[in-house]
Amino acid sequence: MNLRDWATPLTMGSFVLIAATGLLMFFHLDSGLNKEAHEWLSWALLAGVALHATANFPALKRHFQRRNTWAIVAAFVMLLGLSFMPSPEAEGKAARGKAAEALLAAPITLVAQVAGKDSAIVVADLGKAGVNLTADQSLKQALADDHEQQLNALAVIFNR
Repeated sequence: MNLRDWATPLTMGSFVLIAATGLLMFFHLDSGLNKEAHEWLSWALLAGVALHATANFPALKRHFQRRNTWAIVAAFVMLLGLSFMPSPEAEGKAARGKAAEALLAAPITLVAQVAGKDSAIVVADLGKAGVNLTADQSLKQALADDHEQQLNALAVIFNR
């Protein structure tokens, strides 16, 4: 059995998996471990492509003697470079993340004021939700390193 007998099926199989999970994520139809499979098993695609290129090196060299090959590869390299540019959506998410972090670090009295609520009511509502703290504590102090619980507590505060 030669290298091509492994490289081609590995490339084809991993491409099917990466393409299918990528399409599912694109259309927001992914579930279960689709995202993790896409991220982690992309290494199989990279290995398959590397082995396939090695097994078919003479043909690969011939491809790179053509101008259109260089043009297509250059176009994708440029697209890769452009993909590092910040998007307005990413900047918006970063700003929302910073705002949430500021609220998590602020004393509940201040967070209550921002939410337009009385701090005693906020402390009581949080207590009903299983978060026990005083008005001078922050959610970060009260909930230590449980970021998900901290965000859930913010949702309790800002729900009307």
